[in-house]
Amino acid sequence: MRLHLHLLSDSTGETLENIAKAALAQYDDVETLRHFWPMVRSEAHLERILQEISQNPGLVLFTLVNADIRRTLETRCRSMGLPAIAPLDPVNHALSSLLGQEAKARPGRQHTLDAAYFARVDAIQFTIAHDDGIGWEDWEEADIVLAGVSRSSKTPTSIYLANRGFKTANIPIVLESPPPPSLFTLKHPMVVGLTTSAERLIQVRRNRLLSLNQAPETAYVDQDSVTREVAYARRMFADNDWPVIDVTRRSIEETAAAIITLCTERGVKPDGK
Repeated sequence: MRLHLHLLSDSTGETLENIAKAALAQYDDVETLRHFWPMVRSEAHLERILQEISQNPGLVLFTLVNADIRRTLETRCRSMGLPAIAPLDPVNHALSSLLGQEAKARPGRQHTLDAAYFARVDAIQFTIAHDDGIGWEDWEEADIVLAGVSRSSKTPTSIYLANRGFKTANIPIVLESPPPPSLFTLKHPMVVGLTTSAERLIQVRRNRLLSLNQAPETAYVDQDSVTREVAYARRMFADNDWPVIDVTRRSIEETAAAIITLCTERGVKPDGK
């Protein structure tokens, strides 16, 4: 099936994109043509968009706080026989009822440059500067340190956590090159071990070598070598009583969510929260 999906927002549209992505993930064999319309704050702008919608009819999702613009969109979509849905409405209605106040009609208010925003920027900068064992002298400033063998998703998981405000460093565990002693004496950051099955690791590494046009048969992907490497890392995690997450069947988001849960349980909070 082919679906035209129109996303209209009076701000960046990031919220709508995430909602649409989560919903579409539940459906197979759908070719989605996304029409992204951010910063919709005038009737004239909306009129141009409505012409595009009429030429490519489909589902319309919107987050618009201006009552007049919203009413125009809903009326015109109804006349075209198209669904126009405001996915945040049920949440806002429930909050208004429970809190006893009306929502502030301010576009993009969630993107206000507050302390949490700047803390998140700081976390991203820290994480990029402390990737792959770099800057180990500053690890005490981190909230989280991820340890794991090569290709166990340390870097993308670190970046994801940084976007949630956690200063995250990571270190590869290599048989021939032990990590710096400071890793075992850290007080502030929570050290988390990432592990995976040897079979899955070999597959990921072989694909990596092929993408770099390198020989696909080396010790890097040898069954015995990889098995020893994984066992060495797991033994290190156990000896130091670090929490361990198996990423074999986890996405980056699922791994990060599990780490954030550990942080919550242990009282580790990102700056600005």
